Amino acid sequence: MEEEEEEEIDLTRKTQSATPDNTTSEITSEPINETDNLNQEKETMEVHHHAHDPAAPHHKKDWKAYFWEFLMLFLAVFCGFLAEYQLEHKIEKERANELAKNFYEELLNDSITAQIKIKNRSKQEEALKYAALYFKDSTLTNVPKKFALAFEYGISFRSPSQFEPRTIILDQLRNSGSLRYFKNDDFQKLTGDLTVAIRNIADRQDLEGRVRMEHINPIIFNHYDYDFDTAVKQLGPNVFEGVQNYEKSNQVIPFHLNSMDKLDRQHIVNILNFFRGNVVSSTRIIHIQKYIEVNTELLKVLRKEYGIK
Repeated sequence: MEEEEEEEIDLTRKTQSATPDNTTSEITSEPINETDNLNQEKETMEVHHHAHDPAAPHHKKDWKAYFWEFLMLFLAVFCGFLAEYQLEHKIEKERANELAKNFYEELLNDSITAQIKIKNRSKQEEALKYAALYFKDSTLTNVPKKFALAFEYGISFRSPSQFEPRTIILDQLRNSGSLRYFKNDDFQKLTGDLTVAIRNIADRQDLEGRVRMEHINPIIFNHYDYDFDTAVKQLGPNVFEGVQNYEKSNQVIPFHLNSMDKLDRQHIVNILNFFRGNVVSSTRIIHIQKYIEVNTELLKVLRKEYGIK
């Protein structure tokens, strides 16, 4: 009996060992490993990320794709360059029109002034010629009104014959590089010719000033009638207009040469003839006339090219 009970007990133990309790199974089942799950999720995400990585293209570009990219970039840069060029061209054209109008006004005013100076110089030359002839063989005790006027216009006056062109716009064109706005070849050449003509006039008038200082002024200092000068100044706002008004009037103001004992007729005649023929006349005929010709041509070019009226 005891042996049968022991066998029964062993059988029961074996049965329990073969069929474990549900609760024990749940408790003792393999636990969820969180670290493994995280690693698994990470691997999944990494696989997903690599599949969509833009750095790893699905296919290699061929030469056509590179060509079109280059072409589009080139066209964008080229169009930008064209736009900038057109803007710069427009600005230069507007600037050229403005400078052309200003230069035209400057030239036109100087052309009028040059004609006035030509007229004054012609009158000065006639006055010098008359005074030289009168000094040569006429009485100097009681001189006529015409001699007094000839002495003023030919010997005393300097400013009425001095021509100084205004060069504000011309200097601006040269010094600022604005001449590049003017594409006309004739304009470029004439502008250079005008610069030379102005410089030559300045040089000649400097020569006139030196001759006047050395030879003409001593005649005035030694022999001019300053009482006559005072009386003539009363006839106008300045001595030049006073003399002009005196010339037009019937009034006669006495004129007396001073220091007659020191007066050398032939020396004065030689100085006056030299001053008229070799200095004053040459400046008018050659240099001022050349300026007028160049000025006239420039005005024509500006009217034609820029429609200036």
